[in-house]
Amino acid sequence: MSGTKARRFAALAAGCGLLATALAGATAVPAVATTAADPVAAAQALAAPLVPGANNWSCRPTAAHPRPVVLVHGTFANGSVNWLTIAPALAAEGYCVYALTYGEQPGVPLLRAIAPVADSAQQLATFVDGVLAATGAGQVDIVGHSQGGMMPRYYLRFDGGAAKVHTLVGLAPSNHGTTLDGLATLAKGFPGALDLGGAACPACTDQVTGSATLNQLNAGGDTLPGVSYTVIATKYDEVVTPYGTQFLSGPDVHNVLVQDLCPANLPGHALMAVDPVVRHEIRHALDPQHIGEADCWANLTG
Repeated sequence: MSGTKARRFAALAAGCGLLATALAGATAVPAVATTAADPVAAAQALAAPLVPGANNWSCRPTAAHPRPVVLVHGTFANGSVNWLTIAPALAAEGYCVYALTYGEQPGVPLLRAIAPVADSAQQLATFVDGVLAATGAGQVDIVGHSQGGMMPRYYLRFDGGAAKVHTLVGLAPSNHGTTLDGLATLAKGFPGALDLGGAACPACTDQVTGSATLNQLNAGGDTLPGVSYTVIATKYDEVVTPYGTQFLSGPDVHNVLVQDLCPANLPGHALMAVDPVVRHEIRHALDPQHIGEADCWANLTG
């Protein structure tokens, strides 16, 4: 195994090593009702625990990085295991970084991001409002993985998010859906996920190609005015397939294939959250004036 691949798998193994602790923390996340009285407290109740570099509620954006970054995890996962490399990397660059855990379904322990996409989008709305209130910023940038790259688009379109989001970066997002086989592949990495039926995992049904949710989301076009969109995909994605369905069409859209940046990088779906080329391309999407596009050198520099 090459040194680069070894580092990637070591990072993934480290995330898996924290899985039990992080999942236990996720079970403590209560249901949160949107409240105008204390939006920060409502957001803090959704904040993912144990994310290095994230959820410092006293952080204030700088002129160099004026917008907080909100990290949105994928199906079956939670904010604590999804962002172990990206959150501290962005925080080290001077960003105010926030990560939530969303999508709890009654009666299902541990697994998250399984509630209906519409319900999860409302939780994201609560979280963003709290981040904006805490930081004094006018907008946020969102970086999301898998469902976390698609679900924010529902928030933008149906929950007033377009005015509050400057940039949406999706890593292997399920923008136009995937197959049941893809979801089953993803579920194999999460204990108990394969046992879930449609009633226990509405988000799974919502992400199947041709679902009512996706038809509603994509009717009239993929994008909204005023928001910059970046999609970062890998041709080796085994979950959201075919990988071209992840891409968006419309103004201010940047569709990026990892292998066009660095042919030597071969991340699958899960490794998109730890791949150094992807991480560099996220930095480029958030700050294109100062950070160039990624290439294979990013395997050494991040």
